[in-house]
Amino acid sequence: MMDYQEILVILAKELRPARFRHSREVSRTAVRLAERWGVDIEKARLAGILHDCARNLKGKDLLQCAAANGLSISEIEMLQPALIHAPLGALLAERRFGVADPEILQAIRRHTTGAAQMSPLDKIIYLADCIEPGRHYPGVDELRELAQQDLNAAVLLAYDHSISFVLAGGGLLHPNTVEGRNSLLLEMKANRNGK
Repeated sequence: MMDYQEILVILAKELRPARFRHSREVSRTAVRLAERWGVDIEKARLAGILHDCARNLKGKDLLQCAAANGLSISEIEMLQPALIHAPLGALLAERRFGVADPEILQAIRRHTTGAAQMSPLDKIIYLADCIEPGRHYPGVDELRELAQQDLNAAVLLAYDHSISFVLAGGGLLHPNTVEGRNSLLLEMKANRNGK
C-alpha cells in the first residue's frame, strides 16, 4: 500500500484544489473524531483522505468507469451519477492505492449515502464529510458540537440534514440512506433499552 504522503502527492495533482482541501479536512476531522470515539486513527486518516478519490470524474465518465470496472449501478445512480463516486472510490482505493483493509474500503464506499448497520469507522467518515471546517450550511455548528457528545445522534442528525437537502431539491433518496437512518434509529433504541 502507498504511504499517506505518496497518496497526498497523487491526489494534489488529480483533484481540483478545493476538492483536495476538502479531502485533507475530512481526513483531519476523521482523526479528531476517531480519537474522541476510540476508533483506529490511521484507518480514519486513510479513509478520510481517499473518500473522494474518484470525485474528479463527472456524469458520463463516472458511469463509464463504473461499468468498465464491473460495478452494478442502480436506476437512482444512473439518474444521479455523482453517487457513484463513493463505491468507485473504494475500488480505486483498493486497486490504485493498494488499500486492502475491508473496513477502510467499506467506510469509503458508504460515505455518501450511508448504509444499514454502519461501523464506527463508517459513521466517522460519513460525519467527517458533513462537518469538516469547509462546510457551511444551516445547522452545521450544532452538528459539530453533537459529534463530540454523541456519535450516533450526530450521524442521525446528519442523515436528517442530507434527506432534507435532497427533498428540498426534488431529488431521489437513495435506498441506502433510508435504510441507514432506520437502522441507526433501531440501534439507538436497542442501546437505550439495554439490548
